Amino acid sequence: MNELASQSAEDLKKQAEATSAKAKEILIEEAAEGVVAEFDNPAALLEAAEKIRDAGYQRFEVYSPFPIHGMDDAMGLKRSPLGYIVFGFGSIGTMGALLLQWWTSAVDYPIVYSGKPYFALPAFVPITFELTVILSAFTAMVGMFALNRMPRFFHPMFYSENFCKKGSDDGFFAAIFAWDKKFDVREVKRFLQSIGGKNIEILHRPLNGEDSSK
Repeated sequence: MNELASQSAEDLKKQAEATSAKAKEILIEEAAEGVVAEFDNPAALLEAAEKIRDAGYQRFEVYSPFPIHGMDDAMGLKRSPLGYIVFGFGSIGTMGALLLQWWTSAVDYPIVYSGKPYFALPAFVPITFELTVILSAFTAMVGMFALNRMPRFFHPMFYSENFCKKGSDDGFFAAIFAWDKKFDVREVKRFLQSIGGKNIEILHRPLNGEDSSK
């Protein structure tokens, strides 16, 4: 008590502010959903992606205003399975259309038209083609959304002020997210800084009392 009384109000205010800042830093680290860093140019971002991949991180993403050649390999991304999925459902459309037309024309209600056989394959081509294309198109759309986990109404990057200002203009960013098995917020910050990252931010939802509109 005597020690507090001997300190000036200004000293006590500074200590309180320092304690509050430290407590806020701890809360932010506890609520971290990822860490993002900015890089100087596309080449630096490409090199950073390779280093993040080689370090064993798997749940990370890079952001650039334009495509960067070789980035998929640098990140260690595998070929998308969407093409195989679309091919499978397109094949189902083809076989389904042929089966339906065969059943209705040759089995369930067989009628001879213009001397054609019951199963007149040339006459079945338009419907077969259309059902194949329609089913493939819908599969491509739904599969793309599903594989990209969309629609997503929240993403940790939305709370990076620097990213929101520069992400679609002239900024190059790499982010490692909390759902990575190796994620440790302090270690990730040090790692991103060691590979040339700048303006490093901890991504987190607004804490109590913070303005969520920022």
